Amino acid sequence: MNIEQMRDYCLSRKGATEDTAFGEDYLLFRIYNKIFACLSLNRPDCITLKCDPDRALELREHYAGIEGAFHWNKRYWNDVCFNADVPDELILELVDHSVSEVLRKLPKKIQAEYAEV
Repeated sequence: MNIEQMRDYCLSRKGATEDTAFGEDYLLFRIYNKIFACLSLNRPDCITLKCDPDRALELREHYAGIEGAFHWNKRYWNDVCFNADVPDELILELVDHSVSEVLRKLPKKIQAEYAEV
């Protein structure tokens, strides 16, 4: 896994957009204008992803390549490193989980709309 593959995967999520609201060094990925992932060009081997708090703790206990996200609320956000002990399949699943976590916080009408598209 590398930063280019990760960017492509994030953008392939239904309704995903990309922007640099935090500056040119950060690629933010959103659905319905809510961030689900962040890639730092200064740390191209990691991605920041939203996660269920209980699962976030469990993942951090099992993988050295997953830790609380730097400068993000560590209860809900993980930094996941590509060149560590985290399998690529799990990283992709965690991107999808992050999208689901964002959707879960949106109104039911929007959730239904997303499911239909």
